[in-house]
Amino acid sequence: MTQPIGVAIIGSGLFVKAEHLPAVLGNAKLDLKALYSRSLKSARETASQIKDAPRPDLYSDDAPGSNYADLLRRQDVRAVIVALPIASQPSYVQAALAAGKHVLAEKPIAKDVATAQALISFHDSLPGGGGDGGKPILAVAENFRLVPRLLHAAGQARALGRVTHFSVRVAGLVRPDNKYYGTSWRASPAYQGGFLLDGGVHHAAATRLFLRGEGDAPASVRAFTALTRSHLAPIDTVTAIVRTESGATGTYFHSAGSLMSAFEWEVACERGVVRSDGDVVTVTGEDGSKAETRFERTSGVREEVDAWAGSILDGRGVVVPLQSAREALADLEFLENMFASGAEDGEERRYVLQKW
Repeated sequence: MTQPIGVAIIGSGLFVKAEHLPAVLGNAKLDLKALYSRSLKSARETASQIKDAPRPDLYSDDAPGSNYADLLRRQDVRAVIVALPIASQPSYVQAALAAGKHVLAEKPIAKDVATAQALISFHDSLPGGGGDGGKPILAVAENFRLVPRLLHAAGQARALGRVTHFSVRVAGLVRPDNKYYGTSWRASPAYQGGFLLDGGVHHAAATRLFLRGEGDAPASVRAFTALTRSHLAPIDTVTAIVRTESGATGTYFHSAGSLMSAFEWEVACERGVVRSDGDVVTVTGEDGSKAETRFERTSGVREEVDAWAGSILDGRGVVVPLQSAREALADLEFLENMFASGAEDGEERRYVLQKW
């Protein structure tokens, strides 16, 4: 039997507690060796959730002799999951890659396209000879790309031919008492878009799953942005018209500041329509026939962690395509151009990184 991969989790926030920690502990391919947080108190709090497995070693900036650099020197830690605030995360990812550790980095890959490109260039520049005798893997944890209902819906759409029209509607209200808003780095974001980037990159990734066919890649966008709730600065709403390479058009609407409630993708293709609304995917043929499939709700985190572990054990140093850093870069460009167009009162912005 293959020895499990020694892994460390970098970060101890809400999403680590709710998703990454149980995903690692429940995966037979992984062995949790260490947990890092900026404070030992936070690391201890997260580790206290572990009930039926050995406790990992704890590392923090305020405990002498057990900081992040010390963790990266451990030979039994082959890989790290990095889940830190958006603005600070790339430096931790780069340090791990430099130490020869395989990385699964939380989305978005960086605060902007330029920072993401610099991180990818650093990874590309690394020679072989990492912890497993080759270049370490850089994967991005975009769990929406591994959610079964979205993969099913996108696959059904591709089988129906070229995209002719599409509509994305995601809306809700992030209130001041929302647990995620309660984190200081989200309440006062040091990155573009606020919640429209932090959460919205998921919706960008899901949208791009549908735009994978020949001629379907986004080519340009015009957008308007707005701030409707002052606590969600800098912006909380984006409404965009996206044109594909083939000339098809679609709308992308995401609001974190609306009393409306929506979570839907509808894509019209040459031979039918696919609609993903909540947990239900409906496929309507050009003859009017309908097929409805209901999916069990899942975040996709267990699936993405398992896919990453599999790519490490495979030994070829090849990341799962849906977790590649360049796909995460394209997700970021998809939104960054919308934000820029909105700041320019709807001026057209061209895409250059969108082809699969």
